[in-house]
Amino acid sequence: MAHFHLLETCQTLLKTQCIRAYETLGETTLVVERASILKTLNILRDHPSLLFQQLIDICGVDYPARPQRFDVVYHLLSHRHNFRVRVKLETDAVTPVPSSTVLFSAADWYEREAFDMYGILFENHPDLRRLLTDYGFVGHPLRKDFPLTGHTEVHYDAIEKKVVYD
Repeated sequence: MAHFHLLETCQTLLKTQCIRAYETLGETTLVVERASILKTLNILRDHPSLLFQQLIDICGVDYPARPQRFDVVYHLLSHRHNFRVRVKLETDAVTPVPSSTVLFSAADWYEREAFDMYGILFENHPDLRRLLTDYGFVGHPLRKDFPLTGHTEVHYDAIEKKVVYD
């Protein structure tokens, strides 16, 4: 019953932003336009019926056959109402998604991770640079078209006390 109410409330409050809303296995998912992500997240965070004040995660999903090859997926939690919601949008490899760091400070790490692993760009991010790979790393390792074998081997050299490339 609570999830049905959540789905209905989200559809009512986000009628202009929401492309599609559905529930699968008791989990509510909202699909929104890329340009309306900040407005959507702001309503979900601040509306008294929802209060999704914790950003749990942002992740990417790669569908290379689609023109909008990436899904950017946000997971939010409302402690007040004990609800969870998933918000999804589509983007391509060159069009940036508005950064949600202005609404959730935790988005900083997650957006950098999505950038590093998938190459997803975030507009107005305060520090969009690699997080998990080296600065000289070429490519984005979680893309489906990333090569499985490389041409360079790296290892830590105890004598030089740094990572060296062979």
